[in-house]
Amino acid sequence: MSEPLDLDRPDAPDGERKGFWSKLKRGLLMTHTELLDRMGAAIEGRAVLDEQTVEQLEEALIAADLGVETAMDLVERVRQRARRGAAEVPQLRQLLIEEMAAILAEVSPPPAASAPGPGVTLVVGVNGAGKTTSIAKLARRERDAGRSVVLAAADTFRAAASEQLALWGERLGVPVVRQAAGADPAAVVHDALTAARSRHADEVIIDTAGRLHTKDHLMAELAKIGRVVAKEAPERRRRAILVLDATTGQNAIAQAREFTRAVPLDGVLLAKLDGTAKGGMAVAVARELKLPVLYLGIGEGAEDLVEFRAREFAAALLG
Repeated sequence: MSEPLDLDRPDAPDGERKGFWSKLKRGLLMTHTELLDRMGAAIEGRAVLDEQTVEQLEEALIAADLGVETAMDLVERVRQRARRGAAEVPQLRQLLIEEMAAILAEVSPPPAASAPGPGVTLVVGVNGAGKTTSIAKLARRERDAGRSVVLAAADTFRAAASEQLALWGERLGVPVVRQAAGADPAAVVHDALTAARSRHADEVIIDTAGRLHTKDHLMAELAKIGRVVAKEAPERRRRAILVLDATTGQNAIAQAREFTRAVPLDGVLLAKLDGTAKGGMAVAVARELKLPVLYLGIGEGAEDLVEFRAREFAAALLG
């Protein structure tokens, strides 16, 4: 994958800068609008950060689905700065941006896929979270960076999942390796790795079943896929990404906890961010699960994916 684009550097092209910001702001529009309305009501007519203002700010952040503990932590950080004489109500929004970015940056390293060499990306998530569409977006991102991709339709439990991935493959011009419904997912992965080797493909992206309610079966399935990758492609760097549906808010946090018990995760892709006022859950993912948010899905098109950056996210949410 291409190196992360630094939009803060002076020589960043205007088109890239504007394109990134427009996508990010569009994706966070619902959360941004509701949060600013609530924050405005909390601080209107106040010159100091009193207890009533603090309480209303916490409520505003909780409503954006930061979660109770994360919202309280964020406001407490701001209150501590106020006690040191570093905060007044007019500067409150900027302080919230700074402290939110600090929380996010603690667990938001650059995506591992920026490393050179061929890779394998395992994508997990419950059915309906937007997993297959997110895989298409990741494939589009790789393709646009000049890297060749093979998709593995290893969610053989649902025939519709394989068919949907095949349709995306046709649209993107990316090969999809699949077998009949009910086939062994590890066999699909084996075939995909073989195809990638013969095609000299840079990246293999693997779709997996989202049967979290049968966790033991899922763990065994993912472990078997992992053994196949280790045996057939030991030279490839590996990562596992969890796709979460942002519209489900704190329920997605609970799902993520279950998946962290089933498979070691390298990061999260938040899907459907443009359809919710709960975009603050990205902060809860970082603080409560200690997982970096790697990407944000901010639309239905294959191009509607942005790389997560802590400060830019906080500024788009609160600025």
